[in-house]
Amino acid sequence: MFEIKVPAFGESIQEVQVATWLKKIGDWVELDEDLVELESEKASQALASPEAGILQEIKVPDGEFANVGDVLCVMKAGEKPVSSNNASSQTATSGSAATEVAGHPVAQATEWIMPAAERVLNEYKISADAIQPTGPGGRLLKEDVMKYIDAKGLKPGGTPAPVAVATPTDPVEEYEMEMSELHGSRVETVKPMSMIRRTIAARLVEAQHSAALLTTFNEIDMKPVMDLRKKYKEAFLAKHGVKLGFMSFFAKSVVEGLKRFPAINTEIRGTDVISRNYFDIGIAIGGGKGLLVPVIRNVEKRSFADIERQIGQYAALAQENRVKPADLSGGTFTISNGGVYGSLLSTPIVNPPQSGILGLHSIQERPVALNGEVVIRPMMYIALTYDHRVIDGREAVGFLKTIKEVLEEPARLFLEV
Repeated sequence: MFEIKVPAFGESIQEVQVATWLKKIGDWVELDEDLVELESEKASQALASPEAGILQEIKVPDGEFANVGDVLCVMKAGEKPVSSNNASSQTATSGSAATEVAGHPVAQATEWIMPAAERVLNEYKISADAIQPTGPGGRLLKEDVMKYIDAKGLKPGGTPAPVAVATPTDPVEEYEMEMSELHGSRVETVKPMSMIRRTIAARLVEAQHSAALLTTFNEIDMKPVMDLRKKYKEAFLAKHGVKLGFMSFFAKSVVEGLKRFPAINTEIRGTDVISRNYFDIGIAIGGGKGLLVPVIRNVEKRSFADIERQIGQYAALAQENRVKPADLSGGTFTISNGGVYGSLLSTPIVNPPQSGILGLHSIQERPVALNGEVVIRPMMYIALTYDHRVIDGREAVGFLKTIKEVLEEPARLFLEV
């Protein structure tokens, strides 16, 4: 037997939360195969097994917290059994994720069903095919199953939960029954806030309380950039093996703006102002556990292809909850693109201890005045939230104006004018 303990994630991290067990008791686990997903205050990471063996006991179940050094599970080393109930070794003959037991569809152990979800599926005799998975990589989570059960009013065994019908004894009770029928089920679900979400919440509140935040806006005619992308996207993809997106243009334009207005690339540390001559840009990315801001180092030295490739790698890691804490720290400025979710306008919050953040929004065709005529152009609102303690309004407006200028004339990015 051997124990697997919570590893050290970093000097400042002492506690983690078990997000999801990827294996269940009795499963065979290969050497270096992912066993459990752990969530710290900074990132989620999969913990691999240091030896091959069978999972004997889980000490910390899904959703529970543990300190660095605590025992997560007990494994039994040995040779792989001839017949294993390991989910990853099973193959469904029909491609279906369900079988029939006593006339009820029951989930089989497949790669896309998490162990905790599988236990509930079997308890309630539900087919996994009936539920929409929301986990990373299309995995079915316990939360997905519980939502389905609540919506269907099921009880263990697969039959609907009996509905008690009360006979009103007074007008107040009768009114309450009418309201209940009108609004339907009003069940509340309580679960602990994830560690990443707790950290995000604390940092956002810190930014609001400790900085003098102000937001200024501008708008960009995106047609020149869109025309440039359309003209060179196939050649760019063929040469670099990555698609040419908008974010590399914005990252490069941000560097140009920070060079012209270096106060925006600073940090207040006590009574000192820390200025930087390098540009580490954080790019906000939606991940499996929420919004993450991995950092692209030295953007000023990177090509468009380097930037797009790095963003793609971070996006893939974020969906699998594999972004490392080191990738999330040390940024000097952040870009947040709410436009991918349909946001037209917003006021982003600075990511402490940075002094500025650029918010991008949806590209929409709007009528604008150009050379004395009204024309339809693809326009985008951009917003800069900044710490007014160290950045003046003139610098903030100039920064946005720089981004507008270089993107409406992309040649400026290459000529540095």
